[in-house]
Amino acid sequence: MIHNRKLPVLGLGALLALGGGALAQSVDTIPGMPPVVDPHNIYSETGANHLNPEVARDPARIYVPNLRSNNVYVIDPQTYTVVSRFKVGKSPQHVVPSWDLRTLWVTNNAEGTTNGTLTPIDPRTTQPLADVAVDDPYNMYFTPDGQSAITVAEARQRLDFRDPHTMELQGSVSVPQCKGVNHADFSIDGRYAIFTCEFGGYLAKVDTVNRKVMGYLKLSGGGMPQDILTAPDGHKFYVADMHADGVFVIDGDTFRETGFIPTGIGTHGLYPSRDGTKMYVANRGSHKIHGTPHSKAGGVSVIDFATDRVVANWPIPGGGSPDMGNVSNDGKTLWLSGRFDDVVYAIDTTTGATRIIPVGLEPHGLTVWPQPGRYSIGHTGILR
Repeated sequence: MIHNRKLPVLGLGALLALGGGALAQSVDTIPGMPPVVDPHNIYSETGANHLNPEVARDPARIYVPNLRSNNVYVIDPQTYTVVSRFKVGKSPQHVVPSWDLRTLWVTNNAEGTTNGTLTPIDPRTTQPLADVAVDDPYNMYFTPDGQSAITVAEARQRLDFRDPHTMELQGSVSVPQCKGVNHADFSIDGRYAIFTCEFGGYLAKVDTVNRKVMGYLKLSGGGMPQDILTAPDGHKFYVADMHADGVFVIDGDTFRETGFIPTGIGTHGLYPSRDGTKMYVANRGSHKIHGTPHSKAGGVSVIDFATDRVVANWPIPGGGSPDMGNVSNDGKTLWLSGRFDDVVYAIDTTTGATRIIPVGLEPHGLTVWPQPGRYSIGHTGILR
């Protein structure tokens, strides 16, 4: 497994220098978690071109898992062309950067079977290594202290805590009221995570230290929550709902719904801008799990974090189905899979202008690499 190249360990002084200022107040994080540099902006260390020197040596690539092709396409973001491809396990869903940023894991959940695997990719060579057998890994996250990977076993309604390098099972948490558990994000101190329950309209709050469910929250409307993103303050959460056509606002600490922001049909993926002021919202253009291509409703909404208001809408030219992805290192391009159109979109984050690149069948959770930040908590690259 790829964990022999260690990232440089930065002292608190260096972290403060990178963060551009002194700690306004200390955040009592879980042991082993890197310190919160700016308590008002958990994304302070993911600014444009803020790459760790080791990560900066990795080639710039976009890794696209194609769910029905059972392969990964690799795009050169400079030329907007596919430069390589390779086979992976059955039903690849997401490409997930590891906590230490030295492995990209493809989650192959082998839908309808028990033959799930993880395919590790070495981001230095851009090549895959040997698969690791793991039951139903629809998605994957990492505890903020780096001690555990959490494979999200969607069909089993279970969260499996694993060794983050070998993927040996450490323990499991059953989430019986969370049908279709799939996406998550963590609080500012790392003590809890909130998971979305796609097929029940619920959220599940999980104590990641003691590994137990803290409670469930039924959303007031909609009923098909997808991606979830922690706000810059580390306490508020945004939940994309594909049936409600917008984003629910959740107070994570009290675990209650506090608002709703309408965006577009089939609200799906959520990504912060590199300056931590805006959130890009992918509206897939359909309420269906298997939608049709070229939906005229497919596009991206931009929400201002400070006001929770939509400040821009970018329709996909000719219609489309923007799904999952991330933002480029320089913050200038939002990369998203076109789930029902078998393409990838490269969207200019200033104008919304879009380039379209053909890929395999049903692209899903692509990742952009390299990305700025100190560590990854999973999905398609939630870095802090």
